[in-house]
Amino acid sequence: MSLAGRHVVVTRPAGQAAHFATALIERGAIPVLYPVLEIRVVEDVAPVLDVAIRLDSFDLAVFVSPNAIEQALALILPRRSWPAVLRVAALGKSSERELARNGIHDVISPPLRFDSEALLELPELTDVRGKRVVIFRGDGGRELLGDTLKARGASVEYVTCYRRARPQVDPAPLLKLWEEGRLDAVTLTSSEGLRNFYDMVGRLGQAWLRKTPAFVPHARIAAQAQALGLARVIPTDPGDDGLMAGLMQYFASHGNSRSN
Repeated sequence: MSLAGRHVVVTRPAGQAAHFATALIERGAIPVLYPVLEIRVVEDVAPVLDVAIRLDSFDLAVFVSPNAIEQALALILPRRSWPAVLRVAALGKSSERELARNGIHDVISPPLRFDSEALLELPELTDVRGKRVVIFRGDGGRELLGDTLKARGASVEYVTCYRRARPQVDPAPLLKLWEEGRLDAVTLTSSEGLRNFYDMVGRLGQAWLRKTPAFVPHARIAAQAQALGLARVIPTDPGDDGLMAGLMQYFASHGNSRSN
């Protein structure tokens, strides 16, 4: 029980933190829920509904996140069933679980790294010449996936099915834990979430954050954390399992030491 009594900040959006928070509790840790991204519905759902009508014309549908799955399918499935022949690609175990919950199985998904680069390495996305691809995503985001598929000869259409925003969350509980020396770790699962978190905790929180172990499941997030001056950045394997393994290994080797 290397995590027993450890306060671990979980920064995933509200409604998506329960799985990891429960796993922390099972290992004796105390999850501190502090969502740094807020998922909002798009004001204009017409583009999603238009694609829903034309789903049979696509060869591949890509969902970039569990949010994209939840928001898009909430609009599509009440109006029509998912085409049996339309293949689906997604990133990560959370996305696979969300798709399965909606009756979509046999998903193309990278087994080890949960990013666009890993997805693009799979054979199913290597030879896409002449294929029609629809990508469900939030507002903005990286263009690597679509640009690469276009370069490989595919026709790509983006559909924005949710918006991201920075929530208004009081940092006082975090600041109190930091001041008392009882905030042991922060988990950060996206670059945008890291930027939001850094801004949300203010200057005092930023000073504490720079000395706090920050667990990140991707090299891009680690690089940004280091650029912001975080001195104790711990890269982990992807997903909840990777974060948990990183936390347990780190605190098993650090005994009873505290971050502050």
